[in-house]
Parts: sequence; C-alpha cells; structure tokens
Amino acid sequence: MRQLTALDAQFLNVETTTTTAHVAGLAILDSGDGAVNRASLAELLAERVHLSPALSLRLAEVPFGLDHPYWVADPDFNVDNHLYELTLPSPGSDWQLAEAVAEIHARRLDRAHPLWEMHLIHGLGGGRVAVYTKVHHAAIDGISGAETLATLLDLTPDARQDASTVQNAPDHQETQDASAGPAPTPHDDSPSPDSRTAVSVNPRTSACMEKVGRGRQEGAVAARREAVVRARQEALELARRKAPKVEARRPGLIGMLAGAAVRTATHPMLAVQSVVRAAGDLDAIPLAAAMPGAKLIAKAARMVSGDRHQRPELPNLAVPRTPFNGPISARRHLSFGSLSLKDVKNVARANSMSVNDVVMTLCASALRSWLRERDALPEGPLIVAVPVAVRTAGAKDKVGNQISAMVAPMPTHVQDPVERLQAVGATMGKAKRRFAVAPATWLSELCSLLPAPVTSLATPAIFRLAGMAFPPINLIISNVPGPQFPLYLCGGRVLSYYPFSVLTDMSGGLNITCFSYDGMLDFGIVACPERMDDVWGLLGHLRTALDELLDDRVSDEFRDGIVIDLVAG
Repeated sequence: MRQLTALDAQFLNVETTTTTAHVAGLAILDSGDGAVNRASLAELLAERVHLSPALSLRLAEVPFGLDHPYWVADPDFNVDNHLYELTLPSPGSDWQLAEAVAEIHARRLDRAHPLWEMHLIHGLGGGRVAVYTKVHHAAIDGISGAETLATLLDLTPDARQDASTVQNAPDHQETQDASAGPAPTPHDDSPSPDSRTAVSVNPRTSACMEKVGRGRQEGAVAARREAVVRARQEALELARRKAPKVEARRPGLIGMLAGAAVRTATHPMLAVQSVVRAAGDLDAIPLAAAMPGAKLIAKAARMVSGDRHQRPELPNLAVPRTPFNGPISARRHLSFGSLSLKDVKNVARANSMSVNDVVMTLCASALRSWLRERDALPEGPLIVAVPVAVRTAGAKDKVGNQISAMVAPMPTHVQDPVERLQAVGATMGKAKRRFAVAPATWLSELCSLLPAPVTSLATPAIFRLAGMAFPPINLIISNVPGPQFPLYLCGGRVLSYYPFSVLTDMSGGLNITCFSYDGMLDFGIVACPERMDDVWGLLGHLRTALDELLDDRVSDEFRDGIVIDLVAG
C-alpha cells in the first residue's frame, strides 16, 4: 500500500459539484477494419491493466477523513466498471464528438473503483473510431499519464497477435524462426480528418510512414518486433507476480488510525518546515509575490534554511482580470485540433528558441486575438502556470504526482508577433533558469500546511473565494512530449491524441494542453461555457498565430532540406 501525498490528496479535495479533477486523452484511430471494438479493448485491459498502478489501484479512505487516503489493490476489479461504448449520431463530425466527450469529461469518477474510465466512440466520419480515457489527477501527472497510455499501445498493428503466438508456443526460438520474414507494413490508408475541425491540417499519411521507415532494414525491423514482443511478455509476467504482494499489504483500520494519530501529532513541526521552505519561493508564488517585501522575505527565508543558491529575479506577477477567470459551472466545452510540429520547429530554429517557447507564443497570440474580439484584452500580460515534471527514474512506477509549476507572464499585450515571440523567450528563459537553479517545491509545501481533515473541508471554499476575489493565475498551459512515430491500439493506428485537463475556480475557466505525437502537435482545449463562449474560435486563432510566425522563405528552404545562413550580413 502507499499513502497519497498532500499534493495527490489535494486533487481529491478540490472536487465539488462544479469541479472534476481528472486528466484525459482523446485518441482518434483508424478502425483497423473493425479490430478496435469493445471486446478487443476489454481483452487488452485484462492483459495489461496491472502494468500500470494507476489503473489497478483504488482508494482506501481513512475513517472520518483523519488522514490522507491510501492506494490499495481492488479485489473486485471488473473491466465493466471502467469500459463504456457509445455511437455518435450521423454525420459524426468533430463538433459532435467534442460535445459527447465534454459531457463525459464533466462527470466525476466513481471513487469506489480504480479512478479511471475508457469510452469507445463509434460513428465518426471517415471510418474512424475514438477512444476517450480519463484518469484521476490524484493518480497521475502528465508524464506518468503518457507512460500509462504507453502500456496499452503497440509499435506495430499485430504486436498483440505476435505476443499471443510467442506466449503459446512451446519454444520461443522455434516460433520466431518459423515466423521469420519481412516485417508487416503498417497500415497507411489514413482517413481524412473532419473538414469542420477549426485547425485544419493533413492527417498522418503514407508519406509520413515512409519517412519514419526510411533507411531501416527488414531484418532490423523484424528483430525489433521480436524484442518488443519479448519485452511485453516479460513485463506482463512480472506484473502478474507482483500483483498478489500489493493485495497482501492492504491497510487495516487500526494501522490507518495509528498513522493518522502520529501524523496529527507531528504535523505542527512539519508545517513549520513547509512554511520555511515555501517562504524561500515567496517571490515565485502567485498572489504572494505581489505582497510588499515578498522578495526580501524570500531571501531571508533562504538564508535561514541554508539555501545559498542565487535565483534570478522574476518579473511582476500581478494577475489581470479576464472573462475566463472566476467561479466555474459544472458544464464543459471542448475543442481539439493539430498543428505541424515541423512548422513549429522551423520557427523555433529560425529564432534560436525552444519548441516550448513557440508553443507558448502561439497560445499567447491566440488568447490575444480572442480577447481583442471581445474588447477584453488587458493592458498588461496574462499570468500563466506551466506544470513541470520532476519525476525521477526511481519514481516512475509510483502512483501519484511528481510535479511542480513555473509561473510566468504571457505577453498578450505585445502587438507585434515577432516581438511577442522574443518576449516569451525572455520571460520563459528567466523562469527556466530560476527553476534549474532551485526547482520550486512550493506547490507541495503549500498543500502540506494544514492537517488533512482541515484541508479536505477548507479547499473547496478557498478555491471558490480565490476565483471570485483574487485569482492567482489566468490559466494553465501544459506541453507534454510524446513519441514521434505511429502507435497502435488493438491493431488500429492512432492518428491523433488530444489531451484534456482540469478546470478549477482558482485556475479559471480555460485550460490549454498540447501533446506532440508522430510529427504533429495535438491541442486539447477545455473551457467552462459560462466563462468562454467559443472554444473552437480560440483553436482557429492558434492556426493563424503559427501562420504569422512562419516566414515563407525560411519555411520552404527547411522543407527542401537546404541549409542556409540565417545571420544577415
């Protein structure tokens, strides 16, 4: 068993009738000639669910909420409690898909079972299917969520069939020799995306597949497939051997109450330590940074704690008012679309910046356009929180969150697109240097200040009050790196993967999340309709923002593979 950290538990505490705290992804797939169906998904989950602790563990609550809950194995696990199926009405447009997924995304997960659901959605245009999966944020962060997804995906369309063949064969080597031959060609007859998608791009086509496979020899590919099959089987066997050990360590009532008593007694001392550590980052904490003397207090706290790191000073973090800040309702609207990762990299290369800086600039430009259309553009910059993974190699198999956050201004007040790009590079560069010198721990420290019983009761009220009176940020923007090659689910090729995250009263009624996959940047936007009336319009502004930054000459020469000197004489 493992107890939730204060940060993990906070994602449970924040849930109310208007707030859900799960992260999700919408995978658009080639149907694989009907291979992607409920039966095949149920079989896949039964085979691999134990490979991811986030999918196999449920909550064990401490009586009276005296302490944070524990993660325990679910003795009554049943895939029917997690796997659902629906069909869109004709014509199955992306807008209809977004409406159906938004309704599911707005519903809370059942805490009586492991905190996840998977929905198979039929009826999409172009012969596609969709799989929407949501997992509670108490169990995963962005990086571990991508790793959880990876346990269900394969590198080739028929990897599961190969695995079954290897498993059932009396001698693995004989099976491999008998099946020797050219590697199967990945399915490349990708259907066109819905023409009504606000950000219109070409789907991953056979040309992209040829580029991915260029230069690889048949024998190397076949060897790789066999290695993947063996690795999958070994992982499955290892997970099955470990599963009984987790079940044997279920917490007892006396043990949970004793642990709660110890933590209650030691909490005052631990809270003081958390205050000192959090005070060292006072000038980086939203709201607190605007207090008079925040920088001096932060320096003094670092001296008391023995922290001698010199931190770059951060810019002003005063939060302007926007239409999408304030208390949210229970409803959700979604939009999704893709941009070319190659185009984004071209812009980044031409301006000596990172891909993440360009993504942040695109979001800044899109938000500026959306706010200007409504005469609501603030005179100063928006303040954005960017989650940062701090998960170590030793913690990759643990359930829960290993994250912190960078808070930085977003120059929506800068008129010129290129100047806006440079401003983003400067502000994000300073935030990154600050984080590199001393990774911020204030997010976890703040969650640890109050005892568990008090935190669970006070969190909803604190978030609601902050949203109404003094929002600490305008929105959260996340950029999660993904694989740059095609993946397959039950034999169907994953064409796109759109991530969706959490809205709260405190963080506002808008969230933008981006996932890079197979040469594209897949954007998922979640909004409260009472705070943002047009999520598809914002998505369209992202495409326009990229067009503004693309220099035709540089872009064409990069596409042609010509290396040029970008430094003018």
